Amino acid sequence: MAFASAPEPAPGSAGPGDLAPGDSGRLPLSAPERLLQKLDWQVVRRLDGVLQGDYRSLFSGSGLDFAALREYEAGDDVRAIDWNVTARLDAPWVRVFHEDRELSAWFLLDLSPSVDFGTVTGDREKRTVLIDFVATLARLLTRRGNRVGAILANGVEETTIPAGSGRNQVLRLVEELLGRPRLPAAPVTDLRPLLEAAHRRIRRRSLVILVSDFIGVPGWDRSLGLLNRRHELLAVRLVDPREIELPDVGPIVMEDAETGERLYVDTADAGFRRRFRSAADAREAAIAAALRTARVDAATLSTEDDLVRAIVRMAAERRTRRRVVR
Repeated sequence: MAFASAPEPAPGSAGPGDLAPGDSGRLPLSAPERLLQKLDWQVVRRLDGVLQGDYRSLFSGSGLDFAALREYEAGDDVRAIDWNVTARLDAPWVRVFHEDRELSAWFLLDLSPSVDFGTVTGDREKRTVLIDFVATLARLLTRRGNRVGAILANGVEETTIPAGSGRNQVLRLVEELLGRPRLPAAPVTDLRPLLEAAHRRIRRRSLVILVSDFIGVPGWDRSLGLLNRRHELLAVRLVDPREIELPDVGPIVMEDAETGERLYVDTADAGFRRRFRSAADAREAAIAAALRTARVDAATLSTEDDLVRAIVRMAAERRTRRRVVR
């Protein structure tokens, strides 16, 4: 359920007079170029200073090629277990990999209508946060010669952007994200088709980053767990505080972002706000339980987060988890 809100200009959209700094004689920058330039200055440069090149906290363990099999030892990453061999030999065996210089990363992006959540106060939408986050990580990865691809799903159709490298690949990804139409309504989100498409299309072991608000039908944890066995997977949850704690703003019309159903409510009613919070807490608990069942690294990205601080927090959390596993 989301507040109705007036449409805003697409993130990074350029006006007729927007030119590259110092390039008054050149053509205006395109929307993807303008957004990427903004993120380079406002986010990527700050990350270079804060992380001091320690991007392995986010990306390590994915550019790997299979080397051999050996018996499981205490402290091994359970994601390296070869379940087929384990079943045949009746004892756990793990796959051993050696590092490859080139890392492949894939973004699985949920662009269902609930990601367009926004309020009339002008706060950032979850879609805006998703675009900025994906563009930033894609830029960090491709600067080091790695390849990135993406599978986009909105509940009606899927689009695959084959893996590629370089700045042009990032611009292609951003252009696709900025140009995706907003659906007035769609079936309730089911992440399983997106995850199953990734399982079919991503052949080489890769870093897979799933970005979604996970609001939809349950039952995706099994598909996510299967994908996690083959790849290194990070699930990034898009959240907005107003989806959990409803403010007292008096009578409003609430609209389900996916079905289009509208409901008139009085947010001044304390009892209604308590029921809303209770339902939101139950949904959050179910999502957290499903991610635990799938044994997936999970991070949260809020519409109120500073992107640099959020990425640094993710890196620190992943470092901590790896130390615990070892």
